[in-house]
Amino acid sequence: MRGVGPTRTERPPLLARLRVGRKLMLLVLLPVTGLLAFIAFSGVAQWQEARDLRAFHTTTEVSFALTEVSDAVARERIAAVQARLRPGTVTPAARTAAERTTDQALERAVDRTAGWTGADAAGDLDAAGRRLHALRVQTGTASLTAPTVAQDYAGIEDALLDHVAVFESGSPTRTSGRAADAHIALVRAIEAAERERVELAILLDAPAGQGPTAAGRWPELEAAELDTFRQNTSDDLRGELYSTQFEAPGRAVRKVRDTLAAPVPETVRLPSYESWLTHSTARIDSLRGIQDRAAHALEVTAARDRHSAETRVRRDLAVSLAVLGVVTVLALALRRSITRPLSEVSQGARALSDGDLSYDIRYAGRDELGDVADTFRELRVTTERLAGEIRAMNTAIDDNRLGHRADVAPFDGTWAQLLGGMNGTMASFAAAHGRREKAEQEVASIFNLSLDLLCISGVDGYFKRVNPAFERTLGHSGEELLSKPYLEFVHADDREATRVALDRLASGADVAEFENRYLRADGTECWLQWSARPVPEEGLVYATARDVTESRRAALEQAALRRVATLVARGAPPSEVFTRVAEEVGALLNTTVAVLRQEPDGSRTVLGTVYGIPEELERAGHEERRQAGLKAMREVSGTRRAAHVGQVVGAPIVVEDRLWGFVLAASPLDALPAGTESRLADFTELIATAIVNADSRAQLTASRARVVAASDASRRRIERDLHDGVQQRLVALQLDLRLAESLLTDPSSELAEQLAHVGKGLDDAFQDLLQVARGIHPAILSKGGLGPALRSLARRSAVPVELDLKLPASRLPEQLEVAAYYVTSECLTNAVKHAHARVVEVGAEIREDRLEMVIRDDGVGGAEPGRGSGLIGLIDRVEAIGGKLDVSSPPGEGTTLEVRLPLSPPPTNV
Repeated sequence: MRGVGPTRTERPPLLARLRVGRKLMLLVLLPVTGLLAFIAFSGVAQWQEARDLRAFHTTTEVSFALTEVSDAVARERIAAVQARLRPGTVTPAARTAAERTTDQALERAVDRTAGWTGADAAGDLDAAGRRLHALRVQTGTASLTAPTVAQDYAGIEDALLDHVAVFESGSPTRTSGRAADAHIALVRAIEAAERERVELAILLDAPAGQGPTAAGRWPELEAAELDTFRQNTSDDLRGELYSTQFEAPGRAVRKVRDTLAAPVPETVRLPSYESWLTHSTARIDSLRGIQDRAAHALEVTAARDRHSAETRVRRDLAVSLAVLGVVTVLALALRRSITRPLSEVSQGARALSDGDLSYDIRYAGRDELGDVADTFRELRVTTERLAGEIRAMNTAIDDNRLGHRADVAPFDGTWAQLLGGMNGTMASFAAAHGRREKAEQEVASIFNLSLDLLCISGVDGYFKRVNPAFERTLGHSGEELLSKPYLEFVHADDREATRVALDRLASGADVAEFENRYLRADGTECWLQWSARPVPEEGLVYATARDVTESRRAALEQAALRRVATLVARGAPPSEVFTRVAEEVGALLNTTVAVLRQEPDGSRTVLGTVYGIPEELERAGHEERRQAGLKAMREVSGTRRAAHVGQVVGAPIVVEDRLWGFVLAASPLDALPAGTESRLADFTELIATAIVNADSRAQLTASRARVVAASDASRRRIERDLHDGVQQRLVALQLDLRLAESLLTDPSSELAEQLAHVGKGLDDAFQDLLQVARGIHPAILSKGGLGPALRSLARRSAVPVELDLKLPASRLPEQLEVAAYYVTSECLTNAVKHAHARVVEVGAEIREDRLEMVIRDDGVGGAEPGRGSGLIGLIDRVEAIGGKLDVSSPPGEGTTLEVRLPLSPPPTNV
């Protein structure tokens, strides 16, 4: 058994979680790693410097190509200017050769910049080529003056030299920077000399008296650039520059400059056009030779700096890797000399912790690790002796020799305390064993005396032990319960659910309040509610059960009563209530149930029957049950109480203190249990309530129908009296008035005007009377039917009405037509007075056995029948003939009325 280590909440320090070998490697490698990191950072910097030098070296090659193009453009410029000044001195072939030289230099420069990823040198060269081509075309047409040609070529030169300066400006070292500065300064000095040559050539070609009178700005610019060159170049190149300035071409150029620099230049001393071009060209060619050597010096310097940087990087990397290899080898050797004995001691300690006393530590060094190995060998001997004492103690327990005690004398310290504790545990175990036997006897008494069903079952599907309550509840003997799988005692319909519960127990989960049905020895069913807990390590399940048959039966009965009561409360028809009572009682008692009505002549009418048992069982003993049922009904009729006669139980249905009918329940096999009479009585009370409710509703419906019919008859009588009496009287008065008007001799007299005024009043009164008569009961409804009456309403309406009538040609019942007419009339009135609608839609059609109407307006909405509006009267009229009216009127969304009127009147009796 392993020793007790640190708890889960304790986490050792980080270094304590590392093995010794790794600690040694960290101890050796951490300082070396720091040194290597420093060298690596230094190497990265050196490598970056080397990369910059490589980029600069490549850049110089591109700048040299651009310089070559610049020199070619300068030569082409002087040739173009000469051809413009003195066409006879420069042949077209010479000029074409200069242009070809420039194009070849451009092509070479483009090839050199093909793989260049820096600035857009290729684009710059392409732009320079396009400018040269355009300038050549203009120069060939002789449309440009010599100064303009020189100026345009100078623009191309400036762009090229600016790019050369940009390419050589990024020097990563001081020596490379000085060489680049010297090269750029000399290139700019040569360009100043070139421009001076062109400018003086143009001036010297001028007519006599128009020659140069002062020096230009180019000698000062050349001198400044040459001073920069001298400061940054080598002694050899400085010497060559000095020699060039004092050669004959250089002296001739300086002489011309001195002449032009005098306060009053002596133009007669100026050289000729040809002499100036010869001396200046020779001097510029000497400077270009120095430029080539300066470019070579720049290239050599850049290559040398690049090679030096790359060499340093490789050397430092090699030294670093060598140091790391040596240190790693030494660290691994030291680690092996320490970790091997430690590993052996660790394995011995682990084997001892696991109880393996056969492992031997062979390491016998004279260092601290050797001392630890010797200590572990002594510990193994002591552990073997301790294990012997423990084995002896276990053997005594197995043999039930609880008086055995271990020998503590040969051991010291903790080992002695451990064996002493074992002796104390042995004594406590002996005392506990006695108490356990007593407790088992008490548990056995409780197990046998408990009224609840207690059992112990196994995972093999058999009961291992059951208490007497099991035998009393199920009627099976204990031997029978233990000899069969317990699923055989479970009802067939509940076996699958029981298997699921057993699977849960097998997985180690508890089961609480699980219910299933068991079969008693007499074949009846009983409901048991289980609570069980598994003990997986023993393969057992401890369970207790209660007989909940009666409580479950009461719950089922109350649920059935609630369903029937809900049906009665909803106002369902009595026929539906009779059928539901028969179904609920049949399902509850598992019997055949019949609901019968007692007729005044003594006969009985069956209102609902349910066969809750198979038909073959129902047919068996049919005559015997029929006689028992008749006897039960006679007994119920005489006593007004439930009666139990053999296999039949009857209960009376009493409505307003009179026997209305019976509910009979019959079993095909056995007599119904006691208490069935009271259970049936609860259902008969609900039936009586449903009958009373239905009768009250029928009387209310009939009363409302009579009120509506009387109201309609009164309207028709009033309309007929108005038509036959007042209306005819007004017609007679109108005729008399017309006769009186015809007797007048002067139509313009005051009497004629008064008679005309009275005639108009009679006409208005007659029209008002017609409107009142139509509102009371329209004659067109009685003569033409609902369709023409609705169309007449639409024509007279103050708001547009859209009709969608799908009515049959035959007349509908009078009550239905009157109700539909007045509902439509009231809706149109409300749409005008209250809803302020712009249009009203009226639809009507016959569906199945009812007339369905939808009246919809687009007014303000917000109509609520409960607020005492005219809608209440419409609802009463519709419901009086068995119809239904629904109102939907959201504020701001108009009002919609849905009316459903039956074609046949509702029944008025139960």
